[in-house]
Amino acid sequence: SQDWTSDNDDSDKFEWESDGEAEPSSAPAFRNLDAAGPSTLDSNGWANEEAPPTSLVEGYVLMGFPKEMVLKGIKEIGHSDANALLELLLTYKTLGDDAAAGNCSTSGCFPQSVEDDDDFDFENWDGDNDADGREPNPDSSGDEDFLREMSEKDNKIKSLVDMGFPEDEANMAITRCGVDAALTVLADSVYASQAAGDCHYGNLSDYEVTGSCFDSLGGRKRARLMEGSKKKRKRYGGAAQGNRRPLDGSHEEPMPLPNPMVGFNLPNDRLRSVTRRLPQQAIGPPFFYYENVALAPKGVWATISRFLYDIEPEFVDSKHLCAAARKRGYIHNLPIENRFPLLPLPPKTIFEAFPHYKKWWPSWDPRRQLNCLQTSMSSAKLTERIQCALASSGNPPPKSVQKYVMDECRKWNLVWVGKNKVAHLEPDEVEYLLGFPRDHTRGVGKTERFKSLGNSFQVDTVAYHLSVLKDMYPNGVNVLSLFTGIGGGEVALHRLGIHMRTVVSVEIGEVNRRILRGWWDQTQTGTLIEIADVKSLTDDRIATFVRRFGGFDLVIGGSPCNNLAVLPLLQNRGCCKVGYGAN
Repeated sequence: SQDWTSDNDDSDKFEWESDGEAEPSSAPAFRNLDAAGPSTLDSNGWANEEAPPTSLVEGYVLMGFPKEMVLKGIKEIGHSDANALLELLLTYKTLGDDAAAGNCSTSGCFPQSVEDDDDFDFENWDGDNDADGREPNPDSSGDEDFLREMSEKDNKIKSLVDMGFPEDEANMAITRCGVDAALTVLADSVYASQAAGDCHYGNLSDYEVTGSCFDSLGGRKRARLMEGSKKKRKRYGGAAQGNRRPLDGSHEEPMPLPNPMVGFNLPNDRLRSVTRRLPQQAIGPPFFYYENVALAPKGVWATISRFLYDIEPEFVDSKHLCAAARKRGYIHNLPIENRFPLLPLPPKTIFEAFPHYKKWWPSWDPRRQLNCLQTSMSSAKLTERIQCALASSGNPPPKSVQKYVMDECRKWNLVWVGKNKVAHLEPDEVEYLLGFPRDHTRGVGKTERFKSLGNSFQVDTVAYHLSVLKDMYPNGVNVLSLFTGIGGGEVALHRLGIHMRTVVSVEIGEVNRRILRGWWDQTQTGTLIEIADVKSLTDDRIATFVRRFGGFDLVIGGSPCNNLAVLPLLQNRGCCKVGYGAN
């Protein structure tokens, strides 16, 4: 069968970018130690002018690798490929003394890097798993299971990296959530880790080996690898939690997530009656509203709740209100009675939102809703490869091809735009799914549009929660907006018909501020005050705003949130009230 995999490493590196916005590679291109040519050797055995930079070695030492191990790895494979070197060091870590003693050869156990970013082996459509000529080990069934799990982990790490996430955070997300977790779950976990602000390189030494080429390992080493994997799986479990410490050093159990994730109630949901009691000190006004990803690391939601009067989050998956999933948690002190949705109600399926896609939708694609909308999109090369794979198959294509195509379609939210032809959503379609007005983000580069939209509120969901404010504030509200993004909360209030007299917006992203300002100038008559850095929003500055505007009625914060610095501001609501000095 034909090989559709690329024979170079110029795979799906966001080639859809047409605005000249390609970001530089995060791994510097160091010289290859194995380059041929005359040289002299120094006392450590390095070729003349080819010794690794001291800063490079120190960087890996800071990650937790012994200096001798780093030097051994560099001597073995060079340091031009940072990812390959890291994988080799992780292999040394797992193999322990045997590797340190030099018993691990590059050909034997070095994890081979995957040159192509698509995780399907087109050469093996016919089921021939011995195309490379290696004889299977008669007693390697356990090894095969382990290798299969490792290979799946490799594939998911690479998929997350291709989606724009750092490799170390992708690895940690898989450790927290399990190798079987869906990519959308893993992506949410990475966002949560970034929100917690506690991702550091110190945990690299706890990673499992991420390579997938252990065929020539001896039985004893395989047994050690498998045993280590079992212990890690037992330690980490399969839930959305990990081995990192809660932010305050305590050891809370992870907060259970409801299934289905429908919050306290949904529009037109008259079957459930939920009551909750708020602590006296939490009863508004001012009201606060904080969003974070639902699948947060262990301890994060407990920390957030503890800051905010021990109020339990309201977990909602936006797929119950629109056509795309978005699992989020909301801690707030808003009333939950008398909510109402935005009208017209948003479409809840792909075909309701985009009926023209139904024409080419194959019967073997069961999707009726989209996954969580990400901050980046697929490349043209990937969609071309999918088209070639389908064109070379029958109708319907084999199950293996269907699985490959469906995995990519779910990962990237691809839609069918022609015969055997898929494409990513356009920015205006993402705006529509998230409840923003058309062209809300237009005027900035495509990369920035996807990034800003992927980090935003789902407007219909947030508006449903904020709808209770309309009757309470017929003359409008003053809002303190923390980590505003592109103004999802403000758009929600506007669409609800709630006048914003004043909005003090704290947003560090220049592009996001430009988007918000453009929308505000077109639609609002109130006052918008923009602050770039949350650190400059001191109590004294808030007091000045309170005296000037008469206090804040709503304090809202959420994604994208790089840390939990917003929580003290939400907790100290007294400084937002009239009569600030008394609090």
